[in-house]
Amino acid sequence: MGRPVGSVWGGQQLDLDAYLARIGYAGERAPTPRVLRALHAAHIAAFAFEDLEVVLGRAVRLDLESVQAKMVRRRRGGTCCEQTLLYAAALDALGFVFTATASRVRLGEHRLRPATHYSLRMELDGEAWFTDVGFGAEGLLEPIRLRDGEVARQSGWTYGLVREDGPTPGTTGPLVLRLLRPDGWFDLYAIGGEPRFPIDFTVTSHFTSTHPLSPFHGRLLVQKPAADRRLVLRDTELARLLPDFTEERRRVPAGELPGLLAEEFGIVLDAEDAAALVARYREEPASRGT
Repeated sequence: MGRPVGSVWGGQQLDLDAYLARIGYAGERAPTPRVLRALHAAHIAAFAFEDLEVVLGRAVRLDLESVQAKMVRRRRGGTCCEQTLLYAAALDALGFVFTATASRVRLGEHRLRPATHYSLRMELDGEAWFTDVGFGAEGLLEPIRLRDGEVARQSGWTYGLVREDGPTPGTTGPLVLRLLRPDGWFDLYAIGGEPRFPIDFTVTSHFTSTHPLSPFHGRLLVQKPAADRRLVLRDTELARLLPDFTEERRRVPAGELPGLLAEEFGIVLDAEDAAALVARYREEPASRGT
């Protein structure tokens, strides 16, 4: 199963060797469920979700060369759009055939939000799979079978998919990805069914990075999932969530932010960006709330 000629995902433009080295993957290169699981896990271990470009007042560039220059060569993280485009290019280069989908984030709420979160769905060995590397702290650690009623234990965390009823009697709604918490299932997002393309990512990224109502506008947000803990940095507050859902929080002095990003999130800032970030939060000390 080779890559379609003229694929929109840019696998032929990706430096695949550099990407695989960046995520520490040295396994087989074939479009199989085992390889998909390994790539998903390696990607999220290597890359944190981060919106530093937005906080520092720069545009988020989504052409593949810019994305791989930033995330692969400069050892930065990325937004959902950046991460999914890079991951999609790698899967494309390896011969996976997939469809991008845009989901409506819920985070425990049922108000209707725009479809701004991107993930990938595909069929492998006769089964539908769903893989998502860009959701952040509460995101999947590995792919999940895309079917109603699926429950997947991933290290210390349990995920599930449930099909909702449609808006009118007799119709079906979306599959909803959920995370099991001590008080029950917590909705993460409703998975969209319409295929999406890189141009859609561009429109979404412009909204999420520039619109005043976007949760990413003007706020530092860095997140990283792992088997034994979830890390979230909101401005200068660091939260660490454990699998038993106990949480630790602490304030981070502005001058410690670059070091924290490197040590806890694997994000390496150059001297100019580090200085700009420190200056930003020294001028606006811990008053933004969480």
